[in-house]
Amino acid sequence: MYTKSQKLLAEFLGTFGLVFFGCGTAIFGGDLVAISLAFGLSIVVAAYTIGKISGAHLNPAVSFAMYFDKRMSLNDAIAYSVAQIAGSVFASLCHLIIVACTGRIKIGDCLFGANMFGDYSAAKTNFFGALLVEIILTAVFVLFVLSVTGSRDEGTSKHAGLFIGLALTFVHLIGIPLTGTSVNPARSIGPAIFGSIASGGKSLLHMFIFIIGPMCGAFVAAFIYSFLIKDKDQ
Repeated sequence: MYTKSQKLLAEFLGTFGLVFFGCGTAIFGGDLVAISLAFGLSIVVAAYTIGKISGAHLNPAVSFAMYFDKRMSLNDAIAYSVAQIAGSVFASLCHLIIVACTGRIKIGDCLFGANMFGDYSAAKTNFFGALLVEIILTAVFVLFVLSVTGSRDEGTSKHAGLFIGLALTFVHLIGIPLTGTSVNPARSIGPAIFGSIASGGKSLLHMFIFIIGPMCGAFVAAFIYSFLIKDKDQ
C-alpha cells in the first residue's frame, strides 16, 4: 500500500514528464504529429511506471472525474490537483532554464507551450470557440479514461495506459491548431505563467478558459459515463 505522500509525488513527477516532453516538443520545433505523440507517449510511460502508485491521473480533470464517479474523495482530488499543478510549473521552469541556455530561442519570444486563443491560435479560434473545443475534447478524453479504467475486461484494463495515451494523441491532432490542446488545467498553468513573458501577460488572461473548459468537460464525461456506459450493477 502506497502512502498519500508517495501518490502525490508520483502525480508531481508524472505531470512534470507530461509537460516537459509534450510542451518541450512544441517549444523546440516539433510538428503537429510529433507534439501529439509526445503528449500521448508521456501518458503511456507514466501509466506503466507510476500508474500502480497513484493511477497516473496527471490531470485535475481526470482526478475530479474520478471524484464525480465516487472513485476518490474530494480531498484526494484536490491534493492530486495541487501536485499536478506543481509538476507542471516545475517543468516549465526547466524549460525556461533550457531556453536561456540555447542560442536559437529567446525567452522574450517563447510562449512555453501556453494554451491561447484568438491571434495566438493557429486557427484564430475565438473565446467561445476555444471554450467549446476544450469542453468537447476533454469530455471525449475523460469519458474514454473512465470507460477504460472502469472496464471489467481484463485485456482492456491491462492495456489501459496504452489506450489512454492513444486517446490523448487523438484529441491533440485536432486540438493543437484550435487551442494548442489543453484538456488538462495543470498542463496549462505552468506554461501560462512563463509564457506571460512573451505574451505580455495575455497567456495568464487566457488561462481561465483552459481551466473552466476542461473541468466542465470532466463533469460532462462523468455524467455520460454514469448515465450511459457504467455497468449498472457496479
